[in-house]
Amino acid sequence: MSGAAPEGSQFDARQFDAKMSELLGADGQDFFTSYDEVYESFDVMGLQENLLRGIYAYGFEKPSAIQQRGIVPFCKGLDVIQQAQSGTGKTATFCSGILQQLDYGLVECQALVLAPTRELAQQIEKVMRALGDYLGVKVHACVGGTSVREDQRILSAGVHVVVGTPGRVFDMLRRQSLRPDYIRMFVLDEADEMLSRGFKDQIYDIFQLLPPKIQVGVFSATMPPEALEITRKFMNKPVRILVKRDELTLEGIKQFHVNVDKEEWKLETLCDLYETLAITQSVIFVNTRRKVDWLTDKMRGRDHTVSATHGDMDQNTRDIIMREFRSGSSRVLITTDLLARGIDVQQVSLVINYDLPTQPENYLHRIGRSGRFGRKGVAINFVTADDERMLFDIQRFYNVVIEELPANVADLL
Repeated sequence: MSGAAPEGSQFDARQFDAKMSELLGADGQDFFTSYDEVYESFDVMGLQENLLRGIYAYGFEKPSAIQQRGIVPFCKGLDVIQQAQSGTGKTATFCSGILQQLDYGLVECQALVLAPTRELAQQIEKVMRALGDYLGVKVHACVGGTSVREDQRILSAGVHVVVGTPGRVFDMLRRQSLRPDYIRMFVLDEADEMLSRGFKDQIYDIFQLLPPKIQVGVFSATMPPEALEITRKFMNKPVRILVKRDELTLEGIKQFHVNVDKEEWKLETLCDLYETLAITQSVIFVNTRRKVDWLTDKMRGRDHTVSATHGDMDQNTRDIIMREFRSGSSRVLITTDLLARGIDVQQVSLVINYDLPTQPENYLHRIGRSGRFGRKGVAINFVTADDERMLFDIQRFYNVVIEELPANVADLL
């Protein structure tokens, strides 16, 4: 009997695929239309003056690949499916689209954004506030782990946009503290991540409570079948915007390597670079939590000021450390991959891979933290004899050449 199970599951998968392709046409062609218009600068997108002011004040100079394609169709009120990795400027894409369309005279919730984690929801809230600074936008993050009563108070006072995690948002809708009557834009960010965390039913429940005519944006790095199913159920003639991996931008980031024959020599090399590090804000990546602690001790032992964060610390401690780093009172942050996606610090212009990442994909998440969205950045990779293979893989994966570090590294920053 044991042989039957795989057969059964294959049959189910085949059935599912057949059903999906019947629904979607060969690969969704009947359902999506592609949107390929590219806008090379923010100025030609037809955005309100005060939104442009916010975009430039935030430090954006030139739109990233997804922003060049994704902002305008969203502003036109189209349903959009935008597929791109994190670190490519998705957040600013839908924030701009929402901010462009709000009626600021009406202090009611007009846009709802769902995200898989509290940190991401709070990050989106910050970006939305900053970009909408000159528009007077009112934004509130509704996330678990905070006071329900406080949420209710802020919502009853009135906001234009709610960003939140599915559990808390559904709770607020159910208690009628969040009134859906004026919501006309609904965004799912990191949809694949939300589905893999089991939020599917809650997303459906929330959607049932929203007005029937609503603009939907789905942003996701990958499009698993459940994400397609969501788009099928909720969206009306969506346009699909795809940014391929090779367009994920390492553009504008100068990348170098330093040959350190032995692991033991990395520390000396780092200390030699320390003066350069402290000119700007820099992030140093290592591969384990234990090594974060070890390197932090070693650096502090030599009177270098550094901050450190990793997944073993409680959320509160991490928040305080990140706040110090964002405000610039600490200039060097040592961390692991786990937190790479949560670091969105505008001023980071130098990333050091003390350890090379164990997966080529993580290289982008790490160094994409520097030079974000058209700013200059520098990445320096420490390479021992054992790392040469990984360096080669990274260069092939991203189709880049990583040169040896020149002596004048300070001039590059």
